[in-house]
Amino acid sequence: MLDFVYYPLSGVLWLWHTGFAALLGPASGLAWALAIMFLVLTLRAALYKPFVAQVRFQRTMSVLRPKMKELQERHAGDKERLAAEMRTLQQQHQFNVFSGCLPVVVQLVIFVGLLHVLSSFGRTGSGSIVRLLWHPVHAAAAQTVTSNYFFSVTQVQSFLHAKLFTAPLTATLLTSGSAWGPVAAVAIPLVVIGAVATHFTARASVVRQTEMTTQTRLINFMTMWLFPLGTLAAGLVMPIGVLVYFATSNTWTFVQQYFVHKRFGPVDAEPAVEQLS
Repeated sequence: MLDFVYYPLSGVLWLWHTGFAALLGPASGLAWALAIMFLVLTLRAALYKPFVAQVRFQRTMSVLRPKMKELQERHAGDKERLAAEMRTLQQQHQFNVFSGCLPVVVQLVIFVGLLHVLSSFGRTGSGSIVRLLWHPVHAAAAQTVTSNYFFSVTQVQSFLHAKLFTAPLTATLLTSGSAWGPVAAVAIPLVVIGAVATHFTARASVVRQTEMTTQTRLINFMTMWLFPLGTLAAGLVMPIGVLVYFATSNTWTFVQQYFVHKRFGPVDAEPAVEQLS
């Protein structure tokens, strides 16, 4: 269904793994982990301009929100006039809802695609998908492992048996059993990095807010505390390979957001926005 997403993602991952495998060996878990990290960096760099468009959307929305509220109060009894004034206001500020939604949708599709590609390393000849979070190494061992998009059967076997330090890339905290200690030594730092980056990304966003309401306070609480807690909970069932993705992606988001907003300057400094596009 989403092969137009799966194949390019698999191709980029294949290129990075081929390069790192040449240096570290094809069976190296570190080569696989670095390939996942650099896949994330490659994709996020490619999405830089959509990210800038999303930031522009958020900043413009901050400027327009009080003006829109004023128009709603002024033309409360005249819906046609209100709609016309709203359109004029949005045109003056080149406000486009699509530019704010597109980056979110693209990143979601990419995450789903990456999760599918990683989980497909446990696909077997019977046609079933053995999910990574249910220990595919043991399940796949009893069946014929197939290729995975750009990856050959040999490379798939390499991934299924690869270890990052002493933890299999396919292992999870919830299903590691007697190997919980080695898995936890790798998984917990990755989960903590992802959760901390999520928290500070949300905190930085709250600091930039120009208006505080009951609704925004609730949203701020959720993004600063519940979302990081959700990341910690997800860390129990996500395999090491996916945790590498989360830690890398969340850290990138925090750093990119910090530097982009720093160059933008204050919310009303619109000329700075154009310099980054």
